[in-house]
Amino acid sequence: MTRLTLSLLIGTTILAGCGRLGDSGWNPLRWSGGRSAPADLAPEGGYLQATDPRPGVPQILAADWQPLAEGRLLVVRGFAPTKGYHSAELVTQRPQPGDRLSPDPDGVLRLRFVAAPPAPDSPAARLAADPVTDPIIVALPLSFTQLASIAAIEISAATGTILLRR
Repeated sequence: MTRLTLSLLIGTTILAGCGRLGDSGWNPLRWSGGRSAPADLAPEGGYLQATDPRPGVPQILAADWQPLAEGRLLVVRGFAPTKGYHSAELVTQRPQPGDRLSPDPDGVLRLRFVAAPPAPDSPAARLAADPVTDPIIVALPLSFTQLASIAAIEISAATGTILLRR
């Protein structure tokens, strides 16, 4: 019984040093020689600011929402004057780590609608595209968790911008 009481008394004394008496020598955070500053998890040179080299799609035709079981699907249709555009994608205007999609402080998620044009000497670059049969379509799934912090989505292309409210 004496051992249990002594162990509890020592444990209580150590825990008390971590509480209100944060400046005491019993506080384990002070054992390293001073107050610890909050850790910054950003890399030393900051995050890589890679920009997408693909140009914006020349024209946005439409943008709308499709329902999903876990959220919504953002579908954007664009048009280019010639056939052969490929690798279309919606990318964030502000570089973000990984595949994260977080809005700006004003609650607007800003995206760019980009696609790689055909090579200038390719046969597809010489063929005119038809907006009915040759649209450039891209989709981006957004979960309800991601949509909770987004008030609107702004999609920009080479010649215009569309704003979608939730």
